Amino acid sequence: MNTPIAYDMLVIGSGPAGQKAAVEAARSGASVALIEKTRKLGGACVQRGTIPSKTLRENALRVRNMRMNAQLSNFKLAEDTELATLITRLNNVLNAHDEYMRKQLERTQVNLIHGRARFLSPQDVEVESVRGEKQTYSSGHILIATGSHPRKPPDIPVDHEHLFDSDSILSMMYLPKSLTVLGGGVIASEYASIFQALGVSVTMIDKYPHPLGFLDNDLTQTFLNDFTQMGGTWKGNTKVTRCYWNGMDAVITECDDGTEVRSEKLLCAAGRVANVKELEISNAGLQLNERGLIDVDDQLETQVRGIYAAGDVIGPPSLASASMEQGRRAACNSLEITSGVVHSVIPAGIYSIPELSSIGISETQAREKFGDVFVGVARFDEIARGQISGALNGMLKIVCDTDGKTILGIMIVGEGATELIHIGQMALINNSPVDIFVETVFNFPTLAEAYRAAALEIIHQRKINSSRS
Repeated sequence: MNTPIAYDMLVIGSGPAGQKAAVEAARSGASVALIEKTRKLGGACVQRGTIPSKTLRENALRVRNMRMNAQLSNFKLAEDTELATLITRLNNVLNAHDEYMRKQLERTQVNLIHGRARFLSPQDVEVESVRGEKQTYSSGHILIATGSHPRKPPDIPVDHEHLFDSDSILSMMYLPKSLTVLGGGVIASEYASIFQALGVSVTMIDKYPHPLGFLDNDLTQTFLNDFTQMGGTWKGNTKVTRCYWNGMDAVITECDDGTEVRSEKLLCAAGRVANVKELEISNAGLQLNERGLIDVDDQLETQVRGIYAAGDVIGPPSLASASMEQGRRAACNSLEITSGVVHSVIPAGIYSIPELSSIGISETQAREKFGDVFVGVARFDEIARGQISGALNGMLKIVCDTDGKTILGIMIVGEGATELIHIGQMALINNSPVDIFVETVFNFPTLAEAYRAAALEIIHQRKINSSRS
């Protein structure tokens, strides 16, 4: 065994959680090694997930808008459109991101180690280089931030040629004429609406009655209305019994209601599980829970003292934004560095078409917890900017406590939702009353005016209740 090289902190994985953790620890004066097995930094988020899919989404929006404005442009997408042409600028974006991260690691003196890691003990990690050379590194503070990979249901024969998962879907050469999407979660909803906007005939199939079931029904119904108006098909309450490529021209999806869906391609979006197979975490005394994830406590520490985990390996919310903050906090907690005020509420962003975003608790959750809560809704077709831009299919909802002042949650569906939510986030974390949206003068015309309209609705309800009592 070679002589271990000691660091104050070892970080395994260079995705959003690992990168932020390494930089935070190094800036605090700790010696840090960041271990990454691939040549590119950023993990699945950068290389196969967030950035590629959002790049495709931007072009899907352009295609959709050109079709909607047929009087201004006679636009038609060619039938043999290569998928790569719809993800233009991706390489530029990825290279720029990789260069930025490398410079940041160099600037903060994080030692980047390229190789495959595995635990030898709770404090020792062996890294094997691409040439087969092995070196052991040791630390009393180790962060696992190795991300996740698509769950592979045993009855779905993903072959990455006709049946894809969420990591391989963008490797398709050409835009298919039809696509079946299995699942109703975030990834399924994003890809289903993006491909439908590109003119692909998409059928979503899921065992639940509505997609995105963690949101209120009025938001998911708005999403579904837009999806079906674009030509998409939703099959809820449906269990898939068999999927297969027929060897000639179609993927066949058989359902328990006796129906059969034929499509050129299929996407299986059945959730994700932690990337720990090669880590041999059992050597450190760790094991996965029943969901295939690593359990952590409030400090993001695993059941093994000194070993922390952050990002997709610990499961929901599985957002890049949340992973970054988890990584930073894990580094602080591990090295006993003050991490500042930690806000428990973080926004969720779903980059479907239309976008959805939320923060705090939903109306459904609020009614279950508090009973008669106050709810104000502003629809984009009643907002001047929505009418001008044609972004009519959207809404903003504010949920307040039984006093009609305390903000509990904000939910938005419609274009710009993931940006607009931050206005509500600032009010929520500063414990501002809902009245702040009325006392604030918003630019006119903007979609942000929806905050004022929804807040006015709540204040009006509050006055009526007050006059009755």
